[in-house]
Amino acid sequence: MQHQSAEMKQCIDNCLACYRECLSMAMTHCLEMGGEHTKPDHFRLMMACAEICRTSAHFMLIGTDHHKHTCRECAEICRQCAADCKRVGDMDSCVEACRRCAESCEKMAA
Repeated sequence: MQHQSAEMKQCIDNCLACYRECLSMAMTHCLEMGGEHTKPDHFRLMMACAEICRTSAHFMLIGTDHHKHTCRECAEICRQCAADCKRVGDMDSCVEACRRCAESCEKMAA
């Protein structure tokens, strides 16, 4: 098994935290709030963000160098999700989780 650096372990943790936050926020807060929170583009972005975060963590955990590709895409989607959640409002924990994940993934993609 490939040794995981402290930076990679932190990125895995950030990805899994973002996955949990986006999925949970979408399925509880957003569905309960309705309106802008459940517009298709916003809701799809949250689901895409959750899935790419889970996938990036998975790729790092299995030790494939392909994590660089998924992390690059993850960072981009997380940035978009953070911006859209900020625009919609009342989703600060999601915004922060997405930003942390994006920063970690940008380092892993380099």
